Amino acid sequence: MHTPVMLLELIDNIFTDPDGVYIDCTGGGGSHSFELLSRLSDKGSLIILDKDLDAVARLQDRFKDYSNVKIIHSSFRDILKVVDDENIEGDVSGIIADFGTSAYQLKDAERGFSFRLEGDIDMRMDRTQEFKASDIVDSYDEHEIFKIIIKYGEEKFARSIARNIVKYRESKRLDTTLELSEVIANSIPKKFHKYGISPATKTFQAFRIYVNKELEDIEILLSSVYRILKVEGRFGAISFHSLEDRLVKKSFIEHAKNCTCPPLLPMCICNRVPEYRIVTRKALVPSPVEVTTNPLSRSAKLRVAEKIN
Repeated sequence: MHTPVMLLELIDNIFTDPDGVYIDCTGGGGSHSFELLSRLSDKGSLIILDKDLDAVARLQDRFKDYSNVKIIHSSFRDILKVVDDENIEGDVSGIIADFGTSAYQLKDAERGFSFRLEGDIDMRMDRTQEFKASDIVDSYDEHEIFKIIIKYGEEKFARSIARNIVKYRESKRLDTTLELSEVIANSIPKKFHKYGISPATKTFQAFRIYVNKELEDIEILLSSVYRILKVEGRFGAISFHSLEDRLVKKSFIEHAKNCTCPPLLPMCICNRVPEYRIVTRKALVPSPVEVTTNPLSRSAKLRVAEKIN
């Protein structure tokens, strides 16, 4: 079973109205949704999105007996279409998003997310899309691969990894995740290998983000949330690496500004009204107990904002 990250911290901070409408943008295993549902009254309702059809099937089975739950196969980048279809724009009490990869995806070797299990180099969240991570390692040139790894993985050995991927495929096609993981590990000097953390972690992250357009999707979601929430409605996001967290933090700060005038002006002339109140002044992180019991949570950061205008 998938272990939800920061379950109570997330739900405690975004739940404000038992009669409200809530949206879980990343249904996954359904644990965050189930906690939300347990707090709703008969008047409350929950919409769960996921772009992974396997996840949608699990969610449909888990929530089949609940009439106030609707499960939709959709990326959260299309959330405005969803709320338009449901006629709930501006009426939503809370939105949650967990940007991590689920344990179901990691433990399914065929999905290609794990560098510890042998499978195809796939990494698609939505398997209805055609583009896979194998398309990167099979056909991208060295510079293109380097740019992906450095931009989305922030891997300082990106150049060496890209060079060795291209060199490897000169004699043999890279077929499996374990082959790719080995090429990456051999591209990083042993003294930089960290105990308990695979050398392939950042590169796999980079390929996954690129294949699924994850940062682009997050930007679209963040630009949509304000229109969807009602006043006093809240949005909570759990990020797992600095690129995601940076986007969430920047968005919250921009929406919470009360003046955008140049600092040298003696008085405010923009008359800007803040749209958000940042609930979590500093990102919340998992407790030491949670990190011990669920190591996958170790890099998680939770930020929450409330619509005030």
